[in-house]
Amino acid sequence: MGLRVGTETEPSEAARVPLVVVAGLDGEHVAETAGAVRATDPHGTAVVHHDLREVTSGVVRRYLRHGDSEQLTVLELAHGCVSCTLREDFLPLLRRLAAAPDVRRIVVRLDSSLEPEAICWAIEHVVVDTAPVAEDVEVEAVLTAVDLPSWLGDVSGDEPLYERGLAGSPDDERTVAQVGVGQVEFADAVVLAGDADRWQTVRTEAVLDRLTPAAPRTALTGLDVPALLARIPAGARRGEVDGAHGPLLRGQPPLDEESGVSVVLFEQRRPFHPERLHDALDVLLDGVVRTRGRAWVASQPDTALWLESAGGGLRVGHAGPWLVTQTPEQWAQVDPERQVKASLNWDDYYGDRMQELVVIAHEADPGAIRGALHEALLTDEELALGETAWRELPDPFGEWHEDPCADDEPQQAPASSEGDQRGA
Repeated sequence: MGLRVGTETEPSEAARVPLVVVAGLDGEHVAETAGAVRATDPHGTAVVHHDLREVTSGVVRRYLRHGDSEQLTVLELAHGCVSCTLREDFLPLLRRLAAAPDVRRIVVRLDSSLEPEAICWAIEHVVVDTAPVAEDVEVEAVLTAVDLPSWLGDVSGDEPLYERGLAGSPDDERTVAQVGVGQVEFADAVVLAGDADRWQTVRTEAVLDRLTPAAPRTALTGLDVPALLARIPAGARRGEVDGAHGPLLRGQPPLDEESGVSVVLFEQRRPFHPERLHDALDVLLDGVVRTRGRAWVASQPDTALWLESAGGGLRVGHAGPWLVTQTPEQWAQVDPERQVKASLNWDDYYGDRMQELVVIAHEADPGAIRGALHEALLTDEELALGETAWRELPDPFGEWHEDPCADDEPQQAPASSEGDQRGA
C-alpha cells in the first residue's frame, strides 16, 4: 500500500490508504471500537490517538500503535489549540503513515471533544507541504460509538464542554450536545454500547433513526467490523463535508412520531420578521435534539442565514448570498447541484429564497414548533411593503458578523461562521 501508481498529477484512487475515523463522547467506547477495527488486521493497521485533555495548557499526548509497537509522544504546542495540533502534528503524521509500506489501514481514534466533520474537512482541505493529505488517504468510514444510558441526555442539554474538561481551546464555547450530535450526524455507521432500560434504548434509537437515517447500527459487544463496513450504503458520505446549501439530511428519516420522537419539516416561501424570528428561536431549545436549516430574514433579503441547534445551544451563521441576487457569471461558479435545486424550486417572485428547516424533537410539541415559526413569518401587510421597507426592520441578527468567526478553525463546523449563540 506504500507504493504509488498513476500519473504524478493525478494519483490513482487505489494508491490511497484507507482511513477509519472513530468518534464518540465516551472515550472507553471509542477506544474499544477502534481496537475492534485494528483487530481485523493487527499488523497492517496503525491507530492514532491525540489526547487533548491538557491542550489548553499547550500539552497533547499522542499515542501511536502499529503492529507490536506502541509509542507515546508528548507534544508541547506554543498556542495550545486543536488547530495547532492538526496542522503541526496530526496531518503530517497521517502523510508519513500513508507512505509506510507496512501500513494498510489507518484508524483515527478521536478525542471525545472532536467532531469527525472537522477532521475530515482538514484532511481534504488543509495543505501539508504542497497538498492536502487526502491525496494519500481515503476515508473508508466514520464510526461513532453511542453510550445508550447517557447519550440522549447529553445531546438534550446545554452543558458546556469546559465543565467536563473537554474544551479544545480557552475560548471554546461549544456544548456537549453540539459535539455529541455532530459526531452521530456525520457517522457512516453507529456502534451502540452500554446497558440502558428498554424505554431509553427505544427513544435513543428513534432519535438515531431521524438524525442519521442511512447509517447502519450494531452493538459494540461482539462487533463484527467487516460486516458493519459492508452494510454502509454506497451513497454514504465517507468524510464528505456538505456546504451550507447541501442536503439537510442524508437518507429518508421516518416522518411518523415514535416514542415521542418526531421530525418537523418547515418549508415556507415568505421571509421571517427578524425580531419575531429571534423570539421564536427559543422554541428550538427545549425538548429538541437538533435543528438544521437555511432561513431568509426580511431585513437581509440578499443573504441566507444558517440556523443550527443541538440540545439547549443555538448558532446562527452566514450561508452566503441567495442565487437570485447573483449575476450569470457568479451563478456559473456555484456548485452544479445547488444550481439544479434552485432551478427546480424557482419562484418568479422569491427566486431561490425560502425557509428550509429540519427539527428533531424528542419532548417538544411539533405543533408548537410549527406554530411559533409560522407566527414569525411576515404578515400579508408586511409582505406588501416590499424589500425597501423590510431592510429598515429592527434586526437582532444584523451584528452576527461582529462576533468572532471560526472559518479557519477546524474544530468548528465548516459550513457556517459562528454568530448568534444562546443557551436554554
